[in-house]
Amino acid sequence: MIILNGTPFDIFSIIHEYKENSVEAISLQKMAESQESYQYDSLEELKFELGLRKEIVNAAINLNSSAFSFAIFHKSKCNPLYWDRTANGGFNLKGGVSAADAIQDIYQNGHKYATECATAMLIVYYKALLSVFTKNKFDKQFPTIYLMNWQIIEPLLKETGIPRRQADFLPGDRGYFDNPDVNPETPELQGENVIILLDERYYGHGIGIAKADTIIQVLNSNRKRDAQQSAYFMNTVSRPDFKKIAKVYFALASHTTALVWKPFPTPI
Repeated sequence: MIILNGTPFDIFSIIHEYKENSVEAISLQKMAESQESYQYDSLEELKFELGLRKEIVNAAINLNSSAFSFAIFHKSKCNPLYWDRTANGGFNLKGGVSAADAIQDIYQNGHKYATECATAMLIVYYKALLSVFTKNKFDKQFPTIYLMNWQIIEPLLKETGIPRRQADFLPGDRGYFDNPDVNPETPELQGENVIILLDERYYGHGIGIAKADTIIQVLNSNRKRDAQQSAYFMNTVSRPDFKKIAKVYFALASHTTALVWKPFPTPI
């Protein structure tokens, strides 16, 4: 169920605002029908999450349509106009450039980029935030960005790197297909990070947009010879802390000071 300011909320009052079978409508319905309590301080906070979930799905679909390619970390590449490639294959935002322009460049000049699926997930989340925050607010909130995996991650996106058991898997959540018997010659296929889309589809960088059986088939074709266990979708997902992000967004929108976080560790 959905709890709004301590009171159960009937989605009938707002469901008509969203198209049928849209990310927002499906998310609302799943949350309302769930045994889990989804708690919000205000209607604006709930609507913010719905809008951000929609943009996460859009960002995943659009990244899949770009020329952004797959490469293992030690062969990763990025546009040096916006990013410094670190020794471990990560991308560190160059000083003096717009973070919004740098994220947008990945979508516009994808042929200049290649990396693994974990980095792609972070790119999707940053692009969704850019779509919601818009350029000026995004640049103010994210003066530094480091793209690689969950080891060094923007504190505002920390929860996207922490899989948890959830009552529901919602559009915009990050899931993972594990391949426990992976071929040691293709360790990059030990699993696939995915963004949950609509219609039982997922976006995974390198595999593309597909249903679970197709992703499992791809991973199973890259198992060791004596493999005993099929690849499978794990029963945990990660999702942004939508409430925290909403507070940051509303603070920026009211021209108050952006929340200040601990600085990043120095990328390797």
